[in-house]
Amino acid sequence: MTEIGRNITQLRSEVPANVRIVAVSKFHTVQDIEAAYAAGQRIFGENRAQELCTKAPLLPSDVEWHFLGHLQRNKVRMIMPYVNTIQSIDSVELLRLVDAEAARLGKTVNVLLQLHVAQEETKTGFAPAELMMLATDGAFIGMNNVRICGLMTMASFVDDMEQVRTEFTMAKSVFDTLKSAVFMGNSNFSTLSMGMTGDWRTAVRCGSTMVRIGTAIFGERNYQG
Repeated sequence: MTEIGRNITQLRSEVPANVRIVAVSKFHTVQDIEAAYAAGQRIFGENRAQELCTKAPLLPSDVEWHFLGHLQRNKVRMIMPYVNTIQSIDSVELLRLVDAEAARLGKTVNVLLQLHVAQEETKTGFAPAELMMLATDGAFIGMNNVRICGLMTMASFVDDMEQVRTEFTMAKSVFDTLKSAVFMGNSNFSTLSMGMTGDWRTAVRCGSTMVRIGTAIFGERNYQG
């Protein structure tokens, strides 16, 4: 087994069975992804449209591709043939565009609404109060080709795990409120994607159902291109 395969196996032994692992493969090679695939990994995440569209045709058709990064509107059509889930819906306008492009292809795309709970202003997404207001006002209904499956969030990039825990707890509270109100009875609304290599354990303790792991699987990124 390759080192990547061993890393996958080790991670699976630590991550609870009810928490899905997204292998963040950005800046890693097709060969690296194949090594993870050989170890049983099927969900991979990219954050650059061109990189996703280059890799996807070279890999098995049962790979579940997630788009993780900020998605520019002019790149939506590019990724739509390949992507299963877009985790970074940060505006109603983007959601409507994704819905329209999915309808054009005759497919349904899973999406997560990006919640901004971190203190860094560089992070994108809906503020908790904004998201609650939009959801209550019906901004996320009436679209037939997107399936809203939950929320995604990123904590502040800090060493203070108490701050990280506070932010993840806030995200879980927003998720629970939406699930028990606006999305009550919607079985699709079940994913809370939070936690990466440095903080996934805290995220899982706070209620994460999906973690996005890159370095712990593939090692340090190869920043090229």
